[in-house]
Amino acid sequence: MSSEFKRVPAIDKCFAILDLFSRSTAPLGVSEISRQLQLNKSTVFQILHTLADLQVLEKGLDDKFTFGHRLYSLGIAAGEGSALIQTVHPHLVAINRKTTLSAFLGIRSGMDAVIIDKVDTAYDIKISSEIGMRIPLLAGAGGKALLAQLSDEELEQVLNGNRLKKYTASSCVNKSRYKKEVLLVRENGLAIDREEYIEGIIAYAVPLKTRKEKLQAAVWAVGLKRQLTEQQLPAVARYLREVGEQINHRFALNGGPGAAVCA
Repeated sequence: MSSEFKRVPAIDKCFAILDLFSRSTAPLGVSEISRQLQLNKSTVFQILHTLADLQVLEKGLDDKFTFGHRLYSLGIAAGEGSALIQTVHPHLVAINRKTTLSAFLGIRSGMDAVIIDKVDTAYDIKISSEIGMRIPLLAGAGGKALLAQLSDEELEQVLNGNRLKKYTASSCVNKSRYKKEVLLVRENGLAIDREEYIEGIIAYAVPLKTRKEKLQAAVWAVGLKRQLTEQQLPAVARYLREVGEQINHRFALNGGPGAAVCA
């Protein structure tokens, strides 16, 4: 060890907090962390909010914290791709080649859907969305597929605490109707967006059964309305549902996407 090395106490405390989150099965608040680690509440408060500002943690409506999407992304970069991405990526390639649509894998992070993998290289026509991009949870097919994985109580909390935005003339802003659409996704395994989020854009999404309580993930395919005829749309919908079933069958056999996923 270099004689010039001087340990930084704040970093020690930060990693002690992150380690506590990794061992917890529920969100944690300032008082609980302070008590378990015997740290000053003011110190814990500052560290938690700094990590939340960096999107390493995310703060819930109950003032408690969970892991955020940035920590998930860092884990992906460190480990040559998580088990979730390794399992799903070949299916994104297949979707892109078969349908000409851009294919995405995303996870829920608070009130956003975060893209963690994509394939859009098979054709010149593509929807430009980068890995790490955050999309409003209450928008598009991907959001519906993620919301469909929440419990009834969690879904009610999300809908009661947020306003439905009218992005286009086709956007649904009636909460009762929107909830029915989400519950239908839960039932039939497919979410549809016909120009509800962006005019001229269509999307199909399937929820993924990751078998991780705190991880909601979905695959969605997005393209320009003119890429597919009305006659082709039912076949694309069936194909996306089949892909979702294949991925979920793989997860069922393996017990989920593995320990590499932040729970």
